[in-house]
Amino acid sequence: MPDRDVTGHDVPPEQAVMVVDMKGYSRLPEAQMAPVRSDLDSILETVFAQSGLPAPHTLDTGYKDAGDGVILLLPPRHVARLVDPLLKNLSAALQRYEGLRTAAAPTIRLRAAVHLGPLSVPDHRGTAINDACRLVNSDAAYQAIAAATENGLFLAAVLSEPVYQRSVQAGRTRPELTERQFLSATARVADKPGFEVPCRLTVPGLPAHTLREYLPDPAKPGSRTDLTLPPAHPMPEQSARSGAVLNFHSALNDPVINGQVENLRIDRRSR
Repeated sequence: MPDRDVTGHDVPPEQAVMVVDMKGYSRLPEAQMAPVRSDLDSILETVFAQSGLPAPHTLDTGYKDAGDGVILLLPPRHVARLVDPLLKNLSAALQRYEGLRTAAAPTIRLRAAVHLGPLSVPDHRGTAINDACRLVNSDAAYQAIAAATENGLFLAAVLSEPVYQRSVQAGRTRPELTERQFLSATARVADKPGFEVPCRLTVPGLPAHTLREYLPDPAKPGSRTDLTLPPAHPMPEQSARSGAVLNFHSALNDPVINGQVENLRIDRRSR
C-alpha cells in the first residue's frame, strides 16, 4: 500500500498570542520614541513576572517588536493568566507610571488583544497572529481606549471568544472578575471587510455598562462613537453660535456677514 503524503495536514500546536499597542506613539516627537518604548518594555517585564508569566525577553522567537508595541507568543496554558491577573497588574502599573513620570515623558495608554490559535513551529506563522493584530486595531478596541482615556484609565483590552471562554467563562480567573467587567462586541477593521468576529472588551476599573456608552448602537442612529477620531464632517465653528441674536440697524449688504447668516427672522414690531 503506497505511503500517503500528509505534509501540511497536521494542525500545528496552539499558542497564546498577546498584542500590545501604544496609543498615539506615531505622533510622538522622534526623541521621545526610544525612551517611552524602553519604559513600556520595563513595565511589561515587571507585570509579567508579577503575574507568574515568563518574562518577555526570555521568549526568544515568541517576542516580536512591533515598533509601537509588541507581539508576545506563549504556551496556551498561560492564556488565563494573560487575562487575569495580567490585565489588572498592567493597568495598575500604567497608573503608577503616570504618577511618577516626568513632565517631559508622554503618558502611556495601551490597547491590548489576547487570542489563541495554531501557529507553525518554529517560525510561528498562521492566522492567529493576523487575527490578534486585527483585534487590537479594530473599531471596538479604539472605542474602548477612548472610554479608558475619558475616564482617566490607561488600558483597554479585547479578548477573542476562545480566550474568554477558556479563562473567564471557565472559571480560571478571580471570582470577582465576572461578565460585568466584559462587554460583548463585534470586532471590525475598516480596511479588512472580511474580518468581523465576536469579542469581549474590558477596561480594568470600568464596568461594562459604562463601556457600552462608547460603542455605537446600530439601532440608535447618531449614537456615541470613538472619541479619539474626529467626526467625518465637522460642523462649522459658527454653527455652535446658531442660536445667537444679532441686531442690524441697516441693510445687510456686507458679503462676509451675509455669507455667515443661515436663518434670518425679521422683527418689524419697531417699524
